[in-house]
Amino acid sequence: MKRLVFAFPGELETPTGGYIYDRRIIDGLQSLGWQVDLLSLGDGFPYPSEETIARAAMLLQTIPAGTLVVIDGLASGVLPEAVAILSKHHPVVALVHHPLAFETGISPLQAEAFRLSETRALSHVKHVIVTGPSTARDLVQFFAVAAASIDVVRPGTARAALAQGSGSDTLHLVSVGSVTPRKGFDVLLAALRPLSALPWTLTIAGDMTRDDKAPLQLEYDIERFGFQQRVRTLGAVNDIELEALYQRADVFVLASFFEGYGMAYAEALARGLPVIGTTGGAIPDTVPQEAGLLVPPGDVQRLTQALRAVIQDKDLRERLSQGAKRAALQQPTWQQTVQQFSDVMERLLAQP
Repeated sequence: MKRLVFAFPGELETPTGGYIYDRRIIDGLQSLGWQVDLLSLGDGFPYPSEETIARAAMLLQTIPAGTLVVIDGLASGVLPEAVAILSKHHPVVALVHHPLAFETGISPLQAEAFRLSETRALSHVKHVIVTGPSTARDLVQFFAVAAASIDVVRPGTARAALAQGSGSDTLHLVSVGSVTPRKGFDVLLAALRPLSALPWTLTIAGDMTRDDKAPLQLEYDIERFGFQQRVRTLGAVNDIELEALYQRADVFVLASFFEGYGMAYAEALARGLPVIGTTGGAIPDTVPQEAGLLVPPGDVQRLTQALRAVIQDKDLRERLSQGAKRAALQQPTWQQTVQQFSDVMERLLAQP
């Protein structure tokens, strides 16, 4: 029987791109005949308590020897000792969505601590799966991972109906992402401030419980810029609500500082939406030039220019929309993604 243990931090139903990827892979592998045993390693990652670390190590040690183990990088990156012990009797695969050390809003000291911890953990695993080629390059360059031990398995994108738009002269901008420093909502609102005379509204959908400060900063910026009637925050939404939001959108915008892939960008492309984003991490791999305007992360002035151009130029929006539709055809389906993931697992099981 094809069997593996999938270890992850916290709750699998957490509404973030990384957890969506995990759920899709787990469900897909099961549909292909894999026995996937789920193992939650506890809460608080990537800042687990000593008690959580000890309990996670104990849980990993209960896995029968020889069993293939996939560990989400949000946990494995801060469990180097547990991974080292586990790898002595198990083939271990690290699933890295993006390096913890590249998170926005942490101190240089914390970033270096993450980098050292992740490097140690990755040195013990049998193989690494990443969700985008830029993350593969980063692991080779900054985390001493051999390129031959990495497979890129990009997230799938469900084929979706094309967005119908707002049907209004006031352009509806939509932004989807957890409200954390890395998603750059403070940058986005600052970039929109000089455009108050233009016809636009903005809806932000994303979990507001992942960070303590970013949601407060977002509320503060909405008030101080006088955007109470123009910017709406929905918090986390379900799939039906998200689809309805995409359908009413005219433009997708997200000012991320870094993405390991950028699933929200891919979902916007699948609906034929013009995209405004940044060049942070894997975003240029996901959004081609013909489909969006990408600016350097944190560059408020350049983001304002991109927003102004798209809001004012209908022909530009149409060209980017057509580019998005073409780009969407190049995206893998979830079925293809799961099959690729399964192929990697089978290859590893076949190795001595």
